[in-house]
Amino acid sequence: MSDTRFTLLGIGLIFAGFIILGIFGAPYFDATIQAEEFGDCFEYFDDRPPVPVQCEVKLQDKMMFSGLVIGLVGAGVISLVKGVKGHWDQDVKPEDMVGPGHPSSDEPSNPTNNED
Repeated sequence: MSDTRFTLLGIGLIFAGFIILGIFGAPYFDATIQAEEFGDCFEYFDDRPPVPVQCEVKLQDKMMFSGLVIGLVGAGVISLVKGVKGHWDQDVKPEDMVGPGHPSSDEPSNPTNNED
């Protein structure tokens, strides 16, 4: 995979991690406040009253969610560092080079001199 792809993949993974944290993270972090401040944890629903649950279960869910987000951001950072530390275009094969001083693929490799 090229270095540019690693860089773009890293940016995408970091962005996805922060988006998931922002959209889905609030209920998981509410469990910490409930457990520390009140000692009782509740599961809240839109259509029925709150149901008491064990705080350990909610905190375990929070840890799994945090692990997912940290995994995404960590994978993004690793990919980003790998892309930035790469050799970029320095490792171009001689037969793939184009431009002045390099023969292109449609020209003959030994041009003849027409000055006779």
